[in-house]
Amino acid sequence: MNHVLRLRIPWRPRLLDAFCCQGGAGTGYDLAGFNVTGVDKDAQPRYPLTFHQGDAIAFIRQFGADFDFIHASPPCQHDTDCQRIQGRDHPDLIAPTRAALQATGRPWVIENVRGAAAKLRDPVMLCGAMFGLETYRHRYFETGGGFTLTAPAHPAHTAPQAKMGRPVPDGWYGQYVGNFSGVDLARRVMGVPWMNRDGIRECIPPAYTHHIARRFLAYEGRAAA
Repeated sequence: MNHVLRLRIPWRPRLLDAFCCQGGAGTGYDLAGFNVTGVDKDAQPRYPLTFHQGDAIAFIRQFGADFDFIHASPPCQHDTDCQRIQGRDHPDLIAPTRAALQATGRPWVIENVRGAAAKLRDPVMLCGAMFGLETYRHRYFETGGGFTLTAPAHPAHTAPQAKMGRPVPDGWYGQYVGNFSGVDLARRVMGVPWMNRDGIRECIPPAYTHHIARRFLAYEGRAAA
């Protein structure tokens, strides 16, 4: 896995990866030493970790308190520009996800796209450039249950960015959304070699959640070596 090193820690916290899709977020936690269980309403045969198919919010309500930490990435289509342009209707799950997380009494994080940032409470933005990735892919993270998050320094965006859907020239950064070209390149750039196009265009690079996992371990006073 490029950009992310597997950590060895004496304690393997239990992580619930809600709305897990193909496992970009869950893999970052796994590489940080967490015991990860993913849940998604759709079958996810590419998910590389323990998986349960079912309604994520219902699963959080029923089992969330059994986990040490919960990561939730409710579907972002409601707040993406391309879906608004196409006039498609998608449910807004941020508020009900937050309510379910708060009821668990556990520390948690909600992730979503820039279009949803106004709905998140004091979100922290993470960018691929913070982790040496050749893509910017800004994602926003709200935290709760006592856990707080800080971002690494945000480097200037000096590399040119290819337009959505266009091939990525050498030295440029890609935008891997929609029906993008260059699946093999996107896999390498984001560190998700098992994913197909559908998974890549929605995923969080594992480097992002590896960082969150390390902050959680510090929060628990069990910082990784």
